[in-house]
Amino acid sequence: MLKDQDRIFTNIYGMDDRSLKGAQARGHWDGTADLIGLGRDKIVEVMKASGLRGRGGAGFPTGLKWSFMPKESDGRPAYLVINADESEPGTCKDREIMRHDPHTLIEGALIASFAMGAHACYIYIRGEYIREKEALQNAIDEAYEAGFLGSDACGSGWDFDLYLHHGAGAYICGEETALIESLEGKKGMPRMKPPFPAGAGLYGCPTTVNNVESIAVVPTILRRGAEWFAGFGRPNNAGTKLFAISGHVNRPCVVEEAMSISFEELIETHCGGIRGGWDNLKAVIPGGSSVPLIPGAQMREAIMDFDYLKEQKSGLGTAAVIVMDNSTDVVKAIWRLSAFYKHESCGQCTPCREGTGWMMRVMDRLVKGDAEVEEIDMLLDVTKQVEGHTICALGDAAAWPIQGLIRHFRGEIEDRIKHKRTGRVSAVAAE
Repeated sequence: MLKDQDRIFTNIYGMDDRSLKGAQARGHWDGTADLIGLGRDKIVEVMKASGLRGRGGAGFPTGLKWSFMPKESDGRPAYLVINADESEPGTCKDREIMRHDPHTLIEGALIASFAMGAHACYIYIRGEYIREKEALQNAIDEAYEAGFLGSDACGSGWDFDLYLHHGAGAYICGEETALIESLEGKKGMPRMKPPFPAGAGLYGCPTTVNNVESIAVVPTILRRGAEWFAGFGRPNNAGTKLFAISGHVNRPCVVEEAMSISFEELIETHCGGIRGGWDNLKAVIPGGSSVPLIPGAQMREAIMDFDYLKEQKSGLGTAAVIVMDNSTDVVKAIWRLSAFYKHESCGQCTPCREGTGWMMRVMDRLVKGDAEVEEIDMLLDVTKQVEGHTICALGDAAAWPIQGLIRHFRGEIEDRIKHKRTGRVSAVAAE
């Protein structure tokens, strides 16, 4: 269990003052100019050594991503774009940072931008986050007034501007290139890669897109050292992580914990256990709606990190842990997710545009028990045709929950169809 002195986000619940004065009292903005004084190469080196992997879902090594930015400018400006879209269902961690601890993000944005040679940074915030936008904008204004942003930011000699851009609520804008398109004032649709954003991103300039949590932890890592951060979690799964636990637990919460904590310890320590006890646990989606679910019995032994959950044919994703007990109609739950992805597909790629609707309609029949048993395999086949055949990962995100359902709960789907056949609609299948 993570000790209080090792927590990076010390005001995640909003108990303290979120203003600049409160942030400074908690140790933020302390010697920021000295951190920038380390130089670009040293900062990137520390980030690599810390083992920080992207906290937005993909888990790509952050220091490595930064190192892709050009060392020498060819005349084009460079940009950092912070992805605060957080539209993955079940995820609610970045919101708490922006709402209660915004200066961690702002200081991180300054240092990260310097490390990549960017004089400007854009934070793209989710359309639904109205109060979060106000809190973050207030914090940005405070930082400008104090001389921490703007020309000669923090007295470091680095000129830096930070802009807050409000999205309009599209899920697809959480994908980095669709986010860039939206920032440019176009329809949020993913771009083909290559070119990657580090070569040609925002306005055709070198750009890095990072998640809010990935950037907000940067100043603390630099202050405490790469070894400190790398000391948490298993190798290749380092650091502390915000977990957003929702669903059928006694106390849903957002909590900062060490990576590689066991699922059982996470739930027992912070959520007061599973509603109705561990025997009542049916399934868990461990990383936001786009990763496949894992049955309860298998999940109880789980370790919460990237590599372990990948071995279980799922993923840590955004660490949005959605817990389902035996009262859950799991077929209907996955149908609901397939309806969401159908609604949010941008329609650019044929497999996703056509496939998401097709999968949702078959799921619709499976929920009611109106399908044929053969259609289960046909549905699985279609998910394989969508997965990996689209420009962005929305096609995968639509396919994986259904694959997880069929992998682990095929019997439940078949029973529903058979019950409907014999004219006896089971209590579960009844709507």
